[in-house]
Amino acid sequence: QLQLVESGGGSVQPGGSLRLSCKASGFTLDYYAIGWFRQAPGKEREGVSCISPSSSTTNHADSVKGRFTISRDNTENTVYLQMNSLKPEDTAIYYCAARRTSYYANWYSRVTSDYDYWGQGTQVTVSS
Repeated sequence: QLQLVESGGGSVQPGGSLRLSCKASGFTLDYYAIGWFRQAPGKEREGVSCISPSSSTTNHADSVKGRFTISRDNTENTVYLQMNSLKPEDTAIYYCAARRTSYYANWYSRVTSDYDYWGQGTQVTVSS
C-alpha cells in the first residue's frame, strides 16, 4: 500500500529551526516528484517547496525562499524540508505529496491538484 508519512513537526520559538521528513512506503520515490504544502487555520492549502525526482530542480514559494530547503535521499526513500528562521506565519499543518513521473523528468509543481498521493500532515507551531 502506497503511503507517505510526515514527521518532525513541533513547537518552536520564532527564529528557530525544524526539519521535516516525508517517508514513503509501498513504493520507491525514485520516480516521483515531491511537494511540501501547508495549511493554516482558515486558509487554503498552499505549495511551499517541491523537488524533481533526481533532485535536479527545486522550487520554493517566495515566502520561504532563503529560509527553507528541500532535499531528498532516494536511498532512504525520504524527502526533507529544512526550515530555518521560522516565523509565526509559518504555523500550519505541513503535508508532503507525490506525483509519479520519470526519474530524468525535470518536473516539479507547487499546485495541489497536480499531486496524486498525500500524507496525513504534521503540525508546526511557531510561537513565543
